[in-house]
Amino acid sequence: MAAELPGAVLFACNHNRVRSAMAEGLMKLTYGDRIYIDSCGVRRDDDDQADPFMVAVMDELGADLARHRPKTFDELEDDSFDVVVSLTPEAQHRAVELARGRAVELEYWPTHDPTLTMGSREAVLEAYREVRDALAERIRARFGQPATFGG
Repeated sequence: MAAELPGAVLFACNHNRVRSAMAEGLMKLTYGDRIYIDSCGVRRDDDDQADPFMVAVMDELGADLARHRPKTFDELEDDSFDVVVSLTPEAQHRAVELARGRAVELEYWPTHDPTLTMGSREAVLEAYREVRDALAERIRARFGQPATFGG
C-alpha cells in the first residue's frame, strides 16, 4: 500500500532547468493532481528556457515539459510545502532557510548533473535518461506506487 501522500512537494536544484524540472514532471506524471507539486532553482540562468535534452527524455515518457520556465525560490507562488526535496547542496542550503520556523520535511537527494556530460548527442541523452530514471525510482520509493481505480 502506498504511503500517505503529502499535500505539497517542492523539488529544488541549482537552475530549475534539468533535475528539479524533471522531478516535478515525473511526480505529476505519476500522481497527477492529487497533490501540489512545484520546482525551483537557487538562481536564474541567462537562458530562460527548458533544457532541450531534459524535454526530449521526459517526452519519451509522455511528459511534455517544453513550456517549463525555470524559476527561483524567490519566484515561487506559494512557499508552504510539506516536503522539500533538494537535489544539489546549494538547493539544500536554501531549503533550510525556507523551512525555518515551519513544519516541513527536508530531504536531500544528491543527483548527478547530466549537463556535465560530454560526447555524442546519444551519450548526452543517455546521461539525462539515467538521471530521469534514478529520480523516478527515488520518487516511487519515497512516495509509493500511485493507487489506481479499484486497486
